[in-house]
Amino acid sequence: MSGTVSDYMLYRLTQWGVRRLYGYPGDGINGILGALGRNSEFQFIQTRHEEMAAFMACAHAKFTGEPGVCLATSGPGAIHLLNGLYDAKLDHQPVVAIVGQQKSMALGGHYQQEVDLLSLFKDVAAEYVTMVTHPSAIRHAVDRALRIARAERTVTCIILPNDVQEAPYQSPPMKHGSLHSSVGYSEPRVVPREKDLRRAAEVLNAGKKVAMLVGAGAVRAADEVLEVADLLGAGVAKALLGKAVLPDELPFVTGAIGLLGTRPSWDLMMGCDTLLMVGTSFPYSEFLPPEGQARGVQIDLDGRMLAIRYPVEVPLTGDSQETLRALIPLLERKEDRSWRDSIEKGVRQWWKVAEGQAMKEAHPLNPQRVFHELSPRIPDGAILTADSGSATNWYARDIKIRKGMMASLSGNLATMGCGVPYAIAAKFAFPDRCVIAMVGDGAMQMNGNAELVTVAKYWKEWKDPRLVILVLNNRDLNQVTWEQRVLAGDPKYPASQTLPDFPYARYAESIGLRGLRVDRPEQLARAWEQALGADRPVVLEAYVDPDVPPLPPHISLEQAKHFAAALYKGDENARGVIAQSLKGMVEQLKPHKS
Repeated sequence: MSGTVSDYMLYRLTQWGVRRLYGYPGDGINGILGALGRNSEFQFIQTRHEEMAAFMACAHAKFTGEPGVCLATSGPGAIHLLNGLYDAKLDHQPVVAIVGQQKSMALGGHYQQEVDLLSLFKDVAAEYVTMVTHPSAIRHAVDRALRIARAERTVTCIILPNDVQEAPYQSPPMKHGSLHSSVGYSEPRVVPREKDLRRAAEVLNAGKKVAMLVGAGAVRAADEVLEVADLLGAGVAKALLGKAVLPDELPFVTGAIGLLGTRPSWDLMMGCDTLLMVGTSFPYSEFLPPEGQARGVQIDLDGRMLAIRYPVEVPLTGDSQETLRALIPLLERKEDRSWRDSIEKGVRQWWKVAEGQAMKEAHPLNPQRVFHELSPRIPDGAILTADSGSATNWYARDIKIRKGMMASLSGNLATMGCGVPYAIAAKFAFPDRCVIAMVGDGAMQMNGNAELVTVAKYWKEWKDPRLVILVLNNRDLNQVTWEQRVLAGDPKYPASQTLPDFPYARYAESIGLRGLRVDRPEQLARAWEQALGADRPVVLEAYVDPDVPPLPPHISLEQAKHFAAALYKGDENARGVIAQSLKGMVEQLKPHKS
């Protein structure tokens, strides 16, 4: 085709099915921006910051299964991408970053905005990062970047110097040293060997108390997970990235695991004699069975992630869905259902505890109740995003996922600031579905407020205008404050932890969105109904009590000592913290009829 290298790059991206780029302009990518102006097939989404473009590309990959693509200028723009790209890398998502560079004749001359981008990206895009230095090379650069991103479920990067962007495209000549690549990728069917499947079945069939732990890698295997859980009489706990694998209304689903997890998930892991992990790299070994207590089987598509969280007996490299399908005929149905019955009893009790905790009085508002009131009102097929912070605790424990919903957050990087850009990307990918973001005031001040401008810019393009952003306004970087108390034994450090108050709802109104502010429990039900029925995006600001503790499912003696020490040292919130902690503990200890 005729045109510039940038024109050909966009053409090649369309052949791969890419139609949307998230990015921010700069003179280092003027050639690409000019080509975008000439190409009617592309939608360029202008974010407020390049990091947000990378978050959106990551979320696009998470929610669609297709590679996300982000675009940034040279120097500072390229640097800004890194946090969002690491989010994609650590959560195994296919993302392609396209970045500008100074003219090739200036490289090595300490020119303005010249950064060694190959070195900068060599870790986050370790599987493939290349700088295009010849017009013919753009073809194989695009093909390899997309194919490797999909095949390895990772980040790749194409660096385009200014002069190369604007140079006339040249087809690769038929001579030595030339590459002639093509478009297309076929996903392999990865299944363990028969003898290994039989070894796994022997372990699982021998178990009397089987626990399952599922993660993001099991999202496409929900039916198979259900069948295996039924055959084995197992309870199923969910890692945070696996929250949408199974509906929480199933009586044997114990919910989240870990510091943000539930008591039934803790009891499941502490009581099992066999553990089956499916598509998860859940990192916290203290919430898994003690070594030697349970025999283990693990399934993961990436063999590098096997047997590093728990010393499993049978590590199976394979696609979760395909591997479970091959395993099911080898499993024996357990006739003794007493283990399953005990799990279901614990789950029923837990939901009563959670409701009791949510309804406890707080000043001015209990954050747990905000989520408790939202959960039954979430529309069918909604997409949920969460940020990193104390809001994640209540999202993990109190939101009941139903079949057909999608949900995600920053899992392994656990970075702040992803909740709003994730939600925006979800709206572009699925403009006919309701999207709800759950974020704290720290994340909102970090970058969420800025990305509301992006929402205001684009929301009228969406078929369904419902995008609801819940902001927990507790004037505190609350998750870290509680970690200081419980993990380090230090009182709250106000200089680092206290946040300025900000009128989030009024700010939303000022840029043409809807803003709702609640600070009393009796306002919540109506506020959620108004937000979910609005004709435009809504910021629902919940003015909540920072002293309500995100109690872990199990409190160790060391954690209790640290907590007491922090209060003894003079925590400025000591009175409220003690009162709310006692309420939570009493609710957990109170008998609840099943």
